[in-house]
Amino acid sequence: MADGDEEDDEREAAPRPHKRYATREGYQRLAAELEQLWRVERPKVTREVSEAAALGDRSENAEYIFGKKRLREIDRRIRFLSKRLDDLVVVSEPPEQAGRVYFGAWVDLESEDGEALSVRIVGPDEFDAAAGRISIDSPLGRALIGKEEGDEFRFQRPKGAVSYTVLRVRYEP
Repeated sequence: MADGDEEDDEREAAPRPHKRYATREGYQRLAAELEQLWRVERPKVTREVSEAAALGDRSENAEYIFGKKRLREIDRRIRFLSKRLDDLVVVSEPPEQAGRVYFGAWVDLESEDGEALSVRIVGPDEFDAAAGRISIDSPLGRALIGKEEGDEFRFQRPKGAVSYTVLRVRYEP
């Protein structure tokens, strides 16, 4: 067996990272953030660092030191977003079984106390609990996957268990 064959076998046997999914809206938000950082923030901070450097002694120049730190943070985020956007799989089509909870679904729930909750199942890069977007990887997101309208399930929260009923499942364009 040639050395190249062994390398091919190792690559095939190596575990592949799981796919990361995003809604179209989530992907667009991340792309817009990358664009903002690259086209607006980075040039602005670079200009500020250049102006601070022109003032002389950089070792005691707080504006220069802070600017360089901010520039490193921006560059780190740009690298992260660039790689992440390349790896994301955008899910824009609703599943064939429209009454079941899958990625991208809006789900209306009612707790045993009659408390209403509306959430959307999204990717880990786009969750925002305040806006009702929960990650598919979150405990509630995992508990909801595959449920149908009318299903009841018990969910363990940090402040105690609660029973939910799935009232409605919808997929919006």
